[in-house]
Amino acid sequence: MTPLPFARPFIGREEEDAVLRVLRSGWLTTGKEALSFEQEFADFLNRGKTDGQVQALAVNSATSGLHLVLEALGVGQGDVVLVPPLTFASTAEVARYLGAEIAFVDVEPGDFCIAPMRLRQTLCHLRSGKGAYGEYGPRGTPKVVIPVHYGGMPCAMDEILDIAHELNVAVLEDAAHCFPSFLPDGRAAGTLGDAGVFSFYATKTITTGEGGMVVSRNQALIQRISTMRLHGIDRPAWNRYTDVRGSWYYEIIEAGYKYNLPDILAALGRVQLSRAFDLLAMRRRLAGIYDAGFSGHPALEIPPVNSACAYHLYPLRVKDSATRNRLIDALQQEGIGVSVHFIPLHTMPYYRRRYNLSADFFPAAMDAFSREISLPLWPGMTDEDAARVIAAVTNFAF
Repeated sequence: MTPLPFARPFIGREEEDAVLRVLRSGWLTTGKEALSFEQEFADFLNRGKTDGQVQALAVNSATSGLHLVLEALGVGQGDVVLVPPLTFASTAEVARYLGAEIAFVDVEPGDFCIAPMRLRQTLCHLRSGKGAYGEYGPRGTPKVVIPVHYGGMPCAMDEILDIAHELNVAVLEDAAHCFPSFLPDGRAAGTLGDAGVFSFYATKTITTGEGGMVVSRNQALIQRISTMRLHGIDRPAWNRYTDVRGSWYYEIIEAGYKYNLPDILAALGRVQLSRAFDLLAMRRRLAGIYDAGFSGHPALEIPPVNSACAYHLYPLRVKDSATRNRLIDALQQEGIGVSVHFIPLHTMPYYRRRYNLSADFFPAAMDAFSREISLPLWPGMTDEDAARVIAAVTNFAF
């Protein structure tokens, strides 16, 4: 049987032509394509209701974007960054780059997103000088919370923002899964906190192969990130090599990083951005087919339905972990690619040892992980592909 991959980018002639245009231009690194991509991305988000216009900075990955924002927020040793355990490695590891500690905050039962009540509890423990989990966990000054818009589903941002403002922590949205997602009131997910970071990895809702975008309406953050993403140099290479006035001269004003996005990838992203709503419509149509196929099945739970969801993932849940693992094996034997999102970070050897954690510290995250299976969901999948997946799941001997 023909393999059905878990994910596949939707790339057409326009993307090919855009990349070829850059290859033939003689300028391959960060330049006018990246600048145009930044402006167009910001314009896209600003069509929604925002408290001031966000600005966008292109970076070579969402991981580097998260790192840059935390650095710009002044995160360092003695600080604590709060993240859900149900996320990818990058959400937490970027805080460790800067010497800060990680406090995990459980997700909502039956949900995949960080639980506001647990966030408040953890912040209060830290503010009182206790460990993040009462007598246990890291101690320090809570500095930033990173809510993760899991699978394209926005978190309960109004509650999170209220708590963060009350307890004086910054909010960095991990919007790697969540583009384009507009809340019912028109606000764009990723633009609600102090900063947001989007991913354009190969499996994401729009792609540049590798890449990301940082957005913020805080001008001081934008300026700092703009400097730090390219070696701490005061002038981008595009300006140095295209400005006839003193083009050779630059100054290093900080010890920065190498996190810029090349024009080849930016050109690809610009075309993908122009298709964003069409790609979203394809994902939503497939998710609707899955919902109809799985609803009412006694052994299955469909994902929470939300009009703002970007459907980066379709996280189906089954009765228990043993059944889930057998189902994964059965689907793979039929040539259907699947995945699991995510193995909770607090169970990983590094964090488990560092903070003396056990799996049962975060029961909602463990329940979500143990029963979740991510099904194929990508633009270009046919109705027949979706029907094949539904048949393979529903015919399984639960």
